[in-house]
Amino acid sequence: MRIGLVVGAAAVALAGAVSGAAAKDVLAIVVKGLDNPFFEQVNLGCQKWMSENADSPYECLYTGPASSADEAGQVQVVEDLLNRPDVKAIAISPSNAPAMANMIRRVSPSIPVMTIDADFIESDRDLRTTYLGTDNFLMGVLMARHLMELKPDGGTVCLQLGNVAADNINARAAGFRDTIGGGEGVDRLDGSAGWTEIDACPVFTNDQIDLANQQMQDVFTANPDLDAFILVGGWAQFGPQAYAQVTDQVKDRLDAKDMIIVAGDTLPPQMDALKAGRSHAQVGQRPFEMGYRAPTVMIQLVDGETLNDVIFTGLDECTADNFDTCVAQ
Repeated sequence: MRIGLVVGAAAVALAGAVSGAAAKDVLAIVVKGLDNPFFEQVNLGCQKWMSENADSPYECLYTGPASSADEAGQVQVVEDLLNRPDVKAIAISPSNAPAMANMIRRVSPSIPVMTIDADFIESDRDLRTTYLGTDNFLMGVLMARHLMELKPDGGTVCLQLGNVAADNINARAAGFRDTIGGGEGVDRLDGSAGWTEIDACPVFTNDQIDLANQQMQDVFTANPDLDAFILVGGWAQFGPQAYAQVTDQVKDRLDAKDMIIVAGDTLPPQMDALKAGRSHAQVGQRPFEMGYRAPTVMIQLVDGETLNDVIFTGLDECTADNFDTCVAQ
């Protein structure tokens, strides 16, 4: 992970925002944590927009707490930005959606607030002007479809989730459970539709790579006959060496498709894992596109334009059959 690059880019943007006569107004993107390589792609999109819009009166500021586990820190970062006169709009990927919404409601900012990557819960969506990012429910649906194709007779499954209060992760879990459970509002798979969630799951990573890999190892050890493991987000795969070691213990079962792994996202180390047979399907978001489009959307909001309530950025479905061509360019 090139964390130094991410932090450095944010620092450069911040310095530019407060420097002398050439100071520009700020369009801020606040992610869950600078330690997550998924969000580095958002940063690269933000920087690409900057390079193509050097004459714009605005600049794109990418920032967030150092750790994805620091939910309170992210809320404080956003509140501090809302108190800055040079910040003209803000796009937030909330780790703890209710906590972030409570702060926004209390502060009642005068500038446009939008969400990116992760949304507020439904009852708080009046607080933001639009959402730019993945159709997360559909993402869960596609994960379920891949598993059902690979394991049509059903079995036992473990879901690995992120932060308990992350709306995007919960939407993916809902899409997965409803699709594979054959109903609406399925809280837990109980075997009635052929699939059963094991007692130890779901597990929550709090977006921590090391914890995600440890959880996988523990689940595999305690459940040697597990039929499927679903990484609703790609956390474990963001640590490729640890992920390889964890999947080594079940590699024979993966090769035989006796156990299936379906995972979210398609970053380079994840595609390497797919090619190596350490997962069977990857359903990928488009974080670079989110970061690239966000400044333009924020400018439209500043200018008073009315936009759609949601702006979806699409998904990529990657398998062993198409991994060379599946990711959108």
